[in-house]
Amino acid sequence: MARGSIEKRGNNSWRLTVNVGLLPNGERDRKRKTIIVEDKALLKTTKKLNDYLDNELAKFKIEVESGEYIAPEKMDFKHFTDEWTKKYATKHLEITTLENYERQLENHIIPVFGHMRIDQIKPLHVVSFLDKLSEEGSRKDGKEGGLSGTSRRFTHRVLKDVLERAVEWKVIKSNPADEVKRPKIDTEEKGFMTEEDLFEMFDKLRNAPLKWRVLVELAATSGMRRGELLAIDINKHVHFEEHSGTEIAFIQVRESLAYAKKKTIFKDVKSKKSRRTIPVADSIVPLLKKLIKQVKLNKWNQQDLWQGGDRMLLFGQDNGLPMFHTSPTQWFARFLKKHELKQIPLHGLRHTTATYLMSKNVPMKQIQELLGHADIRTTGNMYTHAIEKLNRDAIQTFNQFKEVKQLVPNSSPIEEKL
Repeated sequence: MARGSIEKRGNNSWRLTVNVGLLPNGERDRKRKTIIVEDKALLKTTKKLNDYLDNELAKFKIEVESGEYIAPEKMDFKHFTDEWTKKYATKHLEITTLENYERQLENHIIPVFGHMRIDQIKPLHVVSFLDKLSEEGSRKDGKEGGLSGTSRRFTHRVLKDVLERAVEWKVIKSNPADEVKRPKIDTEEKGFMTEEDLFEMFDKLRNAPLKWRVLVELAATSGMRRGELLAIDINKHVHFEEHSGTEIAFIQVRESLAYAKKKTIFKDVKSKKSRRTIPVADSIVPLLKKLIKQVKLNKWNQQDLWQGGDRMLLFGQDNGLPMFHTSPTQWFARFLKKHELKQIPLHGLRHTTATYLMSKNVPMKQIQELLGHADIRTTGNMYTHAIEKLNRDAIQTFNQFKEVKQLVPNSSPIEEKL
């Protein structure tokens, strides 16, 4: 067992030392930690003070012996992130979240802060860092320009979360990123289709392969995310009911397909609000039933070649394995280009769902629940541009009064005298 000692260093500070053995060069391996006592009443009571220090030493020994102690002296940010990954991130973050965090750390944060002592990072350093990310050359994907406000906001979040653990573990006293305002989310319009664009696309989809037609129509009418669509299991998530002589269908959103560590994984949806049940548009129900029959028949035909196990994915590969996550994006882009339709990303169909429903005066609360946003403010903030556009269109209806007024003939001289 490691031995420990307490040494007074100042009026209200003590140094704790724990000896854990010998280093390869024969020197003693000591771990040290400084304790500062701010409680004046405690400083005046010898027994209580000694009990407090003994308790701190006992906790310190446990940290050292369990490998949980992180020495703040001369620890640079890069070495701290190594400890953060091992002691926190791999245990508490989802695999896709961890991969996104690691990408931000590697591409942007560590190149700037990696060499700095973690206790010397100040709010001004963070402000300068975020400003530089908006400059030309800061992107790592080869595209021109700097990072968008949304991307810089996420980078700030990663840095703040990492430093928050440093505060929690008493490596630093306060989080410098806490004192810096988050970058604003971009306000430019998100790619979406107008009602005219949308129904033109539906018309062109009539001749598309059934799987792709159902996927795109569901995406455009349900607001489901790509990962949620690719995780639909026809046995677990799709349900049919009779209602007033009409067959209706529902899809339960419970899982999402993601790509991390160079493999596809199924994970629970991101929040309680993301766990939702979505009604299928009546026009899609017959197509959905037809596609389900195709999936079942395909599994039967595959026999020993089937690799999907018990899962029967609505939008899987013929062998039952999940579709690669970029396949729908690529097919959709080619489809739009081929038919000379408005070019938007596949995720733009989710925005299309929201903006179309807004144009039909559907309450924001219902749109929030359909999209699976945890907070209604998220829905409102994301679609401010759509609300503004709808308001602009609405205000133009007053033009008809101006046009009517211009059609009224000028009053006669007699009328003017009256």
